[in-house]
Amino acid sequence: MQTFSQLCHFEFTSRLIGLNSAPWMISDAPRFPYRGLLIDTSRHYLPLATIKGVIDAMTYSKLNVLHWHIVDEQSFPIEIPSYPKLWNGSYSYSERYTMPDAIDIVRYAEKRGVNVLAEIDVPGHARSWGVGYPELWPSDSCREPLDVSNNFTFKVIDGILSDFSKVFKFKFVHLGGDEVNTSCWTETPHIKEWLNNNHMNVSDAYRYFVLRAQKIAISHGYEVINWEETFNNFGDKLDRKTVVHNWLGGDVAPKVVAAGLRCIVSNQDKWYLDHLDATWEGFYLNEPLKGINNTEQQRLVIGGEVCMWGEQIDASDIEQTIWPRAAAAAERLWSPLEQIAEDTRSATSRLSRFRCLLNQRGVAAAPLAGNGRTAPYEPGPCVRQ
Repeated sequence: MQTFSQLCHFEFTSRLIGLNSAPWMISDAPRFPYRGLLIDTSRHYLPLATIKGVIDAMTYSKLNVLHWHIVDEQSFPIEIPSYPKLWNGSYSYSERYTMPDAIDIVRYAEKRGVNVLAEIDVPGHARSWGVGYPELWPSDSCREPLDVSNNFTFKVIDGILSDFSKVFKFKFVHLGGDEVNTSCWTETPHIKEWLNNNHMNVSDAYRYFVLRAQKIAISHGYEVINWEETFNNFGDKLDRKTVVHNWLGGDVAPKVVAAGLRCIVSNQDKWYLDHLDATWEGFYLNEPLKGINNTEQQRLVIGGEVCMWGEQIDASDIEQTIWPRAAAAAERLWSPLEQIAEDTRSATSRLSRFRCLLNQRGVAAAPLAGNGRTAPYEPGPCVRQ
C-alpha cells in the first residue's frame, strides 16, 4: 500500500488523484524481517503525539520495529504497577508514561504494522531506578550498576517484565547489557563480600546478572535481545535464542552468526542518527551482511536498526534528525541486494522525492544535502534541497 501510495499524485487540473503509467503490478516483500528504529525517552521525554508521529513516518518507509529505549540512568519515566515508586526517577511529574499510555502506543503501532520492542537496560544504565528504591543501588555514593548481590534487584526486574508482558506483545524484549562499569561492585563492602563468598570476580558477576535476567524474561514468554558486549564477553553462555544487537563496530555480526546466534546490525559508525556528521550516503551503503558469505549464516542476521539516541534531541527536532537518513537505511533493509544502487548518485533523486513526500505528509524531514538535521541552503523547489 505504501508503494502504491507513492505512485499516486494529485492532479491539479482535474482535482483528482492520478496514477501515471497504469496499469502497475507490484510484487514486493522485505529482504529482512526486522527493520528497526530506536527512540530514547530517558535522555529527553518525548510526548505521545511525537512518538505517534515517528510511527507514522516509519510506516511510510516500511520500517516495522519501534525499539523503545524507555529508561536509562537519567530518568525512569514509565509506570510499573508492581513497583510503583520506580517512576519517582522521572524528570518531573508530567514527564511520565502511564500503562494506558504504553498500551495506546502499542495499539497505535500495531494498526500500522509496527511492533514495539521495549527495553530495560541492565545491569548498567540504571541509576534512575534507585530514586524510588535506593536498595537497588550498591550504595548511596555508588549508584550503578544495579546491586548484583541483592535478590530484590531481580524481584524488581521480574515485576517489570511481568507488567511489560501484559502490554508489549512483541515476542522480543531488549535487556541491554552494555557499558557495564563494575567498579561499584568492588568498592562496596557487602557486594565485595558476596563476590568472595560466591567465588566470583566482577566478570563472573556480570555474566551471572545477564544470564539471570535472561531467564526471568524467558519465564514471561519473551525471547531476549542483548547488546553486543554480552556476546563479546561470554557469548557461549548466552541462551541459544539470544539475538545479539551489534553497535560497536562492523566486524561483530560475522562472529555472532558463526557462533550460531541471531544478530541485529546497528554499527554506530553508520547507523547512529545522533551522529550528525553521518550523511545519508553512509546510511544507504551500510550492508548488514558484509563479511558473511555462508547462506545459512546470512539467515541469522534478522535485520538492522537505526538508532536515535536522545542526548541531543527532543520533541523539537527529532523528526528532522531521523529523516530522511533513516529512509536510506530502510531501502537497504527492504529491497533485494541486487536492486540496491552501488552508486548513491542513482538513489539521490528517488530519496529526494521521498523526502518531499514526507514533508507533504507532515513529517519534518530535513534536506538531503549536507549533514544530518541540516537546513535548506537557498530558495528553491523541494527536490533540489
